[in-house]
Amino acid sequence: MKNRMRALVLAGAAAALVSTLVAAAPAPAAPAAPAASKVASVHGGGTIFFPYSAKDDIRFTVDAESAPWSKPYPAPGPEKGLPTDARGRVTIYHHSPESGVTAVGEAEVDCLVTGGRTATLTAVVKSSSVGLEGRRIGISVQDGQRGEPDRLGFSWGIVNMDAKPDGTPTEGNVGTCMAPAPFTEVTKGGFKVTPAPLSPFPKS
Repeated sequence: MKNRMRALVLAGAAAALVSTLVAAAPAPAAPAAPAASKVASVHGGGTIFFPYSAKDDIRFTVDAESAPWSKPYPAPGPEKGLPTDARGRVTIYHHSPESGVTAVGEAEVDCLVTGGRTATLTAVVKSSSVGLEGRRIGISVQDGQRGEPDRLGFSWGIVNMDAKPDGTPTEGNVGTCMAPAPFTEVTKGGFKVTPAPLSPFPKS
């Protein structure tokens, strides 16, 4: 009987201890809220050095920001748009002192994709002093770091050459987000590339 009473006392004490520990323990932390999705972007402006027009004043201004799945297509597959859909504006200024001609154009951004310090984007020309409205152009930007200069590439002049059936050279079409490597150096000003992963496919 004595042993049974002792066992009951010990069991009661153990239950009380467990109850006290549970009550004193901190409540489990609430799950952290998911971080806001990062938005890819390119912002800035600069003068470039183009060796084949070394005396020319050539400037680019870029304000582009990703807007995933915002430009749906009337076809199965991309009917929700693309993860690289984007919005913004590109302005190009090109003055040739030798000919005295100045060309200015503005284009509306339709695609942007980033990878590290580099971005490629495309834009459709909306206004131009040299008659290129409706043409899609491609631009690449590299955000220089550790003292390196920024760099920029563009889809005309020395790249994107095609040929007609008779062999006559002609400029090819530019698809969305298609641009060459950033082959020129920015000599004044600069660009800021904010990279971001591709957006997940939207839920139905």
